[in-house]
Amino acid sequence: METINRSMTGKKERPIKVLQFGEGNFLRAFVDYMIDIANEQGVFDGDIVIVKPIEFGSLDRFKQQECQYTVSLRGIVDGEAKVLNRKISSVADVADTYTEYDKYMEYAKLDTLRYIVSNTTEAGIVFDDTDKLEYQPPKSFPGKLTKFLYERYQAFDGAMDKGLVMLPVELIDDNGINLKKCVLQLCELWKLEEGFVNWINEACIFCSTLVDRIVTGYPRDIDKDLWEEWGYHDELIVTGEPFALWVIECPKDISGEFPLDKAGLPVIYTDNQKPYKQRKVRILNGAHTSFVLASFLCGNDIVLESMEDELVYRFMRETIFDEVIPTLTLPKQDLVDFAEAVTTRFKNPYVKHALLSISLNSVSKWKARCMPSFLAYIEEQKTLPKHLTFSLAALMAFYTGDEIRDKALIGMRDGKEYNIMDDMSVMEFFRDNCRKSSAEYAKAVLSNTDFWGQDLSELAGVLDAVTAYTEDIRSLGMRKAMEKNF
Repeated sequence: METINRSMTGKKERPIKVLQFGEGNFLRAFVDYMIDIANEQGVFDGDIVIVKPIEFGSLDRFKQQECQYTVSLRGIVDGEAKVLNRKISSVADVADTYTEYDKYMEYAKLDTLRYIVSNTTEAGIVFDDTDKLEYQPPKSFPGKLTKFLYERYQAFDGAMDKGLVMLPVELIDDNGINLKKCVLQLCELWKLEEGFVNWINEACIFCSTLVDRIVTGYPRDIDKDLWEEWGYHDELIVTGEPFALWVIECPKDISGEFPLDKAGLPVIYTDNQKPYKQRKVRILNGAHTSFVLASFLCGNDIVLESMEDELVYRFMRETIFDEVIPTLTLPKQDLVDFAEAVTTRFKNPYVKHALLSISLNSVSKWKARCMPSFLAYIEEQKTLPKHLTFSLAALMAFYTGDEIRDKALIGMRDGKEYNIMDDMSVMEFFRDNCRKSSAEYAKAVLSNTDFWGQDLSELAGVLDAVTAYTEDIRSLGMRKAMEKNF
């Protein structure tokens, strides 16, 4: 069977405009996929060079496949389960920053280069004061980027039209702002000249971005079946969901030169991404955190089962539409449309998202994802949001266990053990308090300011409501407690 290659994809030679730090699944199924479509639609004429920013790993598969690969998006589209396959031809070359350092740095001198994309994980955008300019390459991602930009600045004698646009997608707040801060700190550490610092500030653009797509990676369970179906061999297949969103917050408008939205792609250009992040965290992530623990104790194991469970599904939708959306600031129809898309994503038959994996660190997740809606609803409506309040009692029920073993608090569901994973201090707290009376347990949890940053038991009616819900869960079981109250 032939391996996917350029002749098979019909790759066209385009000017290299994008340097991408990271060869992982997400960028290939998200950024490279979008640029591929934009190229096809004629709104962006540019190729990508992928650089491997870390020492371990190999680019051999990319070289064997001439940088061509398949993205397979699987999910609900227009109410039907569909599979959308696309051969990606937007990647022109790859380079290893360690074993192919000279080749990688030559791209800094490329006239057509305009964009830097990165996904180096949340730990990638950090200032390392032990990094050095003379390293080939510097240790950190900001170090590699700073030296790359300095090489470009020198190659073009500081020409202001040769600055680059940075588009980091690392999942940290204000990723572009923080990346620029690291670059400027390295300029100071390395004593780089004022002219270069001015070039960074005036010629280069650092965008902060928000990205959203579930990418499930290489389909090891069905890869050979796909090869047979497609008629070619591909060891770089990436699977994911059809839904995508890329919000780009930019100090200068780049929508004219990087017009991915003109290709019908879900890209939003804005001067303030925070409302979109709030929407994602409070609706998508907040929904997860509010229902998964109750759903697990109802006997479900994955999100899809939860959506097929009428009781849990109704609880989830009422939480989002009745208690979360009323507290948000974007136009209501935008919020409703996003919430409906979230529901569709949760129903994706191709994604087996385990509830226990979502349950990791649920205390801090509830604070970040649910508590803002909880407090805003109380403030605005002058009453308790009953679903979000119940989710606190569900959290307490889930975090019930008497033993910590192998760095997990051991819970029990229907006579079988499950692992509760959180910080050790959190697990020790629940181990020591979960067997108290419902009222004492609720008081201990709600008043724990280390968890919530404030004493939730002081809010009118919260302690009594959580106590009552906890008593129902203990006496009736989770499902019957939900049936009674919702």
